[in-house]
Amino acid sequence: MSQRHSDSSLDEKLLEYRFHSELRLDANGSPASGLPMVRGSLQVRDGTISQPEAPAPPEDVEARPIVLSTQSPAALKMGTQQLIPRGLAVYSRAKAPARHQSFGAAMLSKEAARRSPGLLSVPSFSLDDMDVDTGSGGTLRRNLRNQSYRAAMKGPGTPGREGGPTQLSPRLQALAEEPSQPPSRSQTKHKRTIGRKRAHKGSFKDDPQLYQEIRERGLNTSHESDDDMLEDNTSLNGPRKVDTIVVKSYRPAQVTWSQLPEVVESGILDTLPAEERKRQEAIFEILTSEFSYQHSLGVLVAEFLHSKELRATVTQTEHHHLFSNILDVLGASQKFFEDLEQRHKEQVCMEDISDILEEHAERHFHPYVVYCSNEVYQQRTLQKLISSNAAFHEALQEIERQPACGGLPMISFLILPMQRVTRLPLLMDTLCLKSQGHPERYKAASRAMKAISKLVKQCNEGARTMERTEQMYTLNKQLDFGKIKSLALISASRWLLKRGELSLVEDSGLFRKIASRLTCYLFLFNDFLVVTKKKSEDSYAVQDYAQIEHIEVQKIEPSDFPLPGSSNRTSSVPYPFLVTMLRNSEGRQEQILLSTDSASDRARWITALKHRERQWQGHANKGDLLQVEVTKAYFAKQADEVSLQQADVVLVLEQEDGWLYGERLRDGETGWFPEAFARSITSRVAVEDNVRRMERLRMETDV
Repeated sequence: MSQRHSDSSLDEKLLEYRFHSELRLDANGSPASGLPMVRGSLQVRDGTISQPEAPAPPEDVEARPIVLSTQSPAALKMGTQQLIPRGLAVYSRAKAPARHQSFGAAMLSKEAARRSPGLLSVPSFSLDDMDVDTGSGGTLRRNLRNQSYRAAMKGPGTPGREGGPTQLSPRLQALAEEPSQPPSRSQTKHKRTIGRKRAHKGSFKDDPQLYQEIRERGLNTSHESDDDMLEDNTSLNGPRKVDTIVVKSYRPAQVTWSQLPEVVESGILDTLPAEERKRQEAIFEILTSEFSYQHSLGVLVAEFLHSKELRATVTQTEHHHLFSNILDVLGASQKFFEDLEQRHKEQVCMEDISDILEEHAERHFHPYVVYCSNEVYQQRTLQKLISSNAAFHEALQEIERQPACGGLPMISFLILPMQRVTRLPLLMDTLCLKSQGHPERYKAASRAMKAISKLVKQCNEGARTMERTEQMYTLNKQLDFGKIKSLALISASRWLLKRGELSLVEDSGLFRKIASRLTCYLFLFNDFLVVTKKKSEDSYAVQDYAQIEHIEVQKIEPSDFPLPGSSNRTSSVPYPFLVTMLRNSEGRQEQILLSTDSASDRARWITALKHRERQWQGHANKGDLLQVEVTKAYFAKQADEVSLQQADVVLVLEQEDGWLYGERLRDGETGWFPEAFARSITSRVAVEDNVRRMERLRMETDV
């Protein structure tokens, strides 16, 4: 585009000559030869700006045209669809210091804007002067680092006129190799948020994750889980809203069924109903999570089991207690995954996998029962070696630092079989829910869930039986009944609920006093309470005992009984409770006033002593109970505690002084655990879904 300037005033001519001088233009308005830069700059000498003197303008000089870049001969030859630097078409912000325009370039822009407000010329600027973002059609949308460029782009709009940048003419468009523009950046671009998905172009086996790092969506039956599955493919078709909830503890499985290349290329997603797609996602998640689990077992075998350095620090028995039959467990997982993968290769849209799971649970998963039965020896051996074997501890730390272990301790690998076998019923329950619209598939999924639940029950009973049997044999040797009528401790139906040392408050007529740290040691079984005096670490003298149905317990506050002459009675008897044996070993009634060092210890003893009574008490509506989700695994250290795995859901029945007493949702096991290992579930929908799942699992599997 060319433009002629009138010579209506001498000031305008002076300004035009200043432009020519400042921009170093020749008589034709083109850059002078030998000048590499189009953009002029002021000469700075000694900190002052020297401006070249403009020659006196002739009186009869015809105004010369200023040729813009878009109307240059090269531009006319190439056409308006010009090739431009790629930097002008991308949306990323250039991290370069801002520079300023020269005086002449800025004045040229302002003068052109003043003469023709509706027709704005392109100012001279460097790429460093702005960040370029292109919208649809190639229009410049944002940047504007300095005020002069912002004013030049917006133009002197009239009052009442809608603000906003005026489109440049002709438009600069992006290169043809970039057909679509990237979406605008979000303020939360660096956060990992729920639902953020990426397109996957390869197999789910390309980049396996450790099983400890994922959490299966099938563990959650809430509506958010279903919506998350359906949204997996939306990122491939267009931008989606970014969720602001940040997930810190878990990462989802890397690839979903809808993102597989063979699924996308088949076009089946265009016609597949939403419910069937959810079912396919549930099936595929069992496949991918089994592969991650198998990968983690491989790390356990390769890095720990086969480590010569670690093997040299332990005995053969200790090595067997640590790893048991882990090779058999790995073999069972490999066979299971091979059958799942074969079904996946045969059918893009898998008909079902319930038959595969049912067959393996009934015929090939017995190594899990053996491995779980060894759990008590495994944990005891590991704790002993870490605390007393310096060479083992040093070798173990060296292995755990290897990149293959992902910075995770060996115990997180050792408990994987227990985690996997207890999660499979929940994953199959999710598949049952997604198959309700098809009776035959639902029946098959229910049979598979019952088969795997039966296996889990065998694993739990195997571990529990092994621990209880060993415990009773040990206690039978340690308890000395003396003159007290002996009690046959060893029984298949008897196990220890709680043990520990407590302070004994002595009763002397009308006055009660604390003896000089008089203590007793209690052993509470599921059917008897045995009161002893500790003689050594492995010897206890029995003082009395009573059947559990003849025991009454009462919580007492320190203010409920006076201690004459003691001004510090609250600290002397901080947390007392009264135990009444209605019929002791001699057939008469006896009372014992005991005291603990913390409120949580007292609450735990009272709860344990009321074990038989609590068994017959149920909650009318378990949906009203507090629910918590376990954020990190916890291993029971005492008989009244419950071991928990990451992502377990627990119904809280009681809480005291930083400890929670609850019922594990997946199998009904109860016990105490630290409050710091869990977080509350506040969603009412999630709470109700968890209660329904618990009731359904109990009914379907008879757990």
